[in-house]
Amino acid sequence: MPELKTIAKNRKAYHDYFVDESLEAGIELVGTEVKSLRQGGVNLKDSWCDIVNGEIFVKQMHVSPYEKGNIFNRDPVRPRRLLLHRREITRLASLVATKGVTIIPLSVYFKGSRIKAQVGICRGKKLYDKREDQAKKAAKRDIDRALKESGRD
Repeated sequence: MPELKTIAKNRKAYHDYFVDESLEAGIELVGTEVKSLRQGGVNLKDSWCDIVNGEIFVKQMHVSPYEKGNIFNRDPVRPRRLLLHRREITRLASLVATKGVTIIPLSVYFKGSRIKAQVGICRGKKLYDKREDQAKKAAKRDIDRALKESGRD
C-alpha cells in the first residue's frame, strides 16, 4: 500500500458544503507544478470542478510558481484536468445536473510518487446549517474540556 502524504486540505469546503460522497482522481500537471507541490505551494480555498466535453477540470486551484522554474512556470490558477474513468465522469455529470450539487476538491496528496486529488460531491449548506455545526463543535469542545479537567483532579 503506497504511503499517503497530504499536501493541502480544503477546510472551507467542509464548512460551506455537506460532502455526500468522495472519490480519488489523478491530476494532470507539468514538471514545475509538481516541484511546487512538493514544497506545499497549493491553495484549494476557492477551487471547484467543472465538466466540459466529457472531461473534468479543477478551476481556481492556485499552485504557486516554482521559484527556480523561470520560463517553464505556468499560470498559477490555470484549469487542470482531473483523470477519471469515463463512466465516473458521466455519473458525476448526471449528479451535477441535479439542483444544488457541485464537485469540490477536498484535498491534494501524494500516493506513492503520484499526486492525487480527493474530490467530493457536495451540497451547499444554509446559514442555519453552519450555525448548527458550530454549536455542535462548541458543545463537543466543552465536553472534552470538562472530561480532561475532571481527569486531572
